[in-house]
Amino acid sequence: MRKTSPSPASPRASMPPSSGVATSMPVPTRTVAYGRGEAQDGTRALAVEMPVNVVYGDVPYAVMMTTPADLEDFAYGFSLTEGVVAGAAEIRGAVVEAGEGGLRLVVDLAPGRLREHLARKRALSGRTGCGVCGIDDLKDIPRAERRAADGVTVSLAAVERALQALDGLQVLGRETRAVHAAAWADRDGAVLAVREDVGRHNALDKLIGALMRAGTAPESGFLVITSRCSFEMVEKAASFGAAILVAISAPTALAVDRAALHGLTLAAIARHDTVTLFTAPERLIVP
Repeated sequence: MRKTSPSPASPRASMPPSSGVATSMPVPTRTVAYGRGEAQDGTRALAVEMPVNVVYGDVPYAVMMTTPADLEDFAYGFSLTEGVVAGAAEIRGAVVEAGEGGLRLVVDLAPGRLREHLARKRALSGRTGCGVCGIDDLKDIPRAERRAADGVTVSLAAVERALQALDGLQVLGRETRAVHAAAWADRDGAVLAVREDVGRHNALDKLIGALMRAGTAPESGFLVITSRCSFEMVEKAASFGAAILVAISAPTALAVDRAALHGLTLAAIARHDTVTLFTAPERLIVP
């Protein structure tokens, strides 16, 4: 058991995960060639996915299937994007514990915030790719209350620089080819923090949590995600206050609608040669 304190965000997770559980594991394999029947035995690293029970006070809130790394960051980011807290100051710490069949992530909320949270408990089943699990009514679909800051601009060259750097910073992704990444770059395109997870939502929550703990200003840079850009990803970005979200894959129509609602610049289908702007294109400076 370990209680955490705020720490700076870092580009890559070079230290062992605080959970004490490996993030990847080797398994024996046999690769067979089509047509020729040739087989080659070997091993392959697979990403570890395990249930993590998020607990506020003594009350379980959600069981999420995650990669067991950067769970303290996840506690902060998940709490913000779920609407449990409005900022890092409302979290006093987080403890990672061994649980039956998984891990427990016990989040210590400020007393007033804990009372308010317990009045609006939402139950989530263990998923890696669902943002509306446990919701009983359409009116409860998450919607961030923040609007992107004005005056935030980045150059096209900065976006290109961040995309090129991100390839080399996806440590677990390079090892397993089975996880998503979320990154934070400054306005010059230097990647300052990367978080990875089997769940795209989890990766972004971990990154946002790392930025919260480091006291990073939302207007100081932009987000980059390697996954599909659904409306939940836009809502999480908006919850943090980010002005620009760059996605490798295409957005959904609802993601574009929500980005416009929040005044968020959504740049997607981002490749090394082109990027497509869907909302608020004025923030991207094109030569």
